Amino acid sequence: MADAVERLVNLALYLASRNEHVTAEACRSAGLGYPEDQDTVAFLRMFERDKDALRAAGLVLDVRKVGDVEAYGLDASATFTRPVALTPTERATVRAVAAALVADPGFPFAEDLTLALAKLGASGGAGPIAVADLVEESSADQAAVARELAEAVQSRKGVTFGYTNSAGERKCHDVEPYGVFFREGRWYLAGRDRALDDVRTYAVARMEDVTVNAARPRTPDFERPADFDVRDHERLPFQYGPVAVPTVLRFDSNTAWRAARLARGRGTLEELPDGSVQWNVEARDLRRLAAWLIDEGPGISAVAPPQLLDALRSGLGQVIAAHG
Repeated sequence: MADAVERLVNLALYLASRNEHVTAEACRSAGLGYPEDQDTVAFLRMFERDKDALRAAGLVLDVRKVGDVEAYGLDASATFTRPVALTPTERATVRAVAAALVADPGFPFAEDLTLALAKLGASGGAGPIAVADLVEESSADQAAVARELAEAVQSRKGVTFGYTNSAGERKCHDVEPYGVFFREGRWYLAGRDRALDDVRTYAVARMEDVTVNAARPRTPDFERPADFDVRDHERLPFQYGPVAVPTVLRFDSNTAWRAARLARGRGTLEELPDGSVQWNVEARDLRRLAAWLIDEGPGISAVAPPQLLDALRSGLGQVIAAHG
């Protein structure tokens, strides 16, 4: 019999590969690692535990009725992986192997791997801690709330929470949760705000007193639009807030190759005569943009506005005080 980890991986891959929803019995017969001589009651208990484990790992399962039984599918539009924390030894091993592949002229993904190595270098040592200090957020607290929200997405139950925006204004929100995603150190919820009658995106770190509707737990509170894709509601981490501020950033000539990937279609990129690239992009949280610059640098500098330069200097001072 396959061990529990192998069985869970098999189940996740099987659900992800199916174009239609599948029943528990179909999963049992698919050779995923469930014991062949196991009675039905024991299998169903194991299958329920496996589903809970997948949800705890951040996978969102979509449950539908097929005749008289439930069928399951992986909701790819609402499922995003959580960050992987590497030990210093693991990080060094990954860098050594990756560096050898980058140097191999026959390796077809050298550019992609170079970008990954750059991110790995940026996240080495105190990097993530520095950013967490700058934005005063707890990754552990975010993950716990994100898991609760992901379960609400899966069960289609409404959620309420207090929310403090970047201007310091706190309001209560009643939201139909459509999807949860992770982007560069932060968890986010995308869903329809009932009072505003509009789909909005909220940073989990700014939420308080999150409550999932407990009434009629097996009855959905809403139906998510068929054309909803959580990826359409992703912004850059500094683009959440009430007021948009035009900013100008510059990628030096050695870093210019990263500009298009990091911009992700936001703002405008202009190649300059010296080989550098200027990025004009709106930001709604200059403090968060300063943290982003520290996390993604070196090779990316702030040009305007002056308030961004002030936020960057202040943030660097906090990093030095915390880790110097």
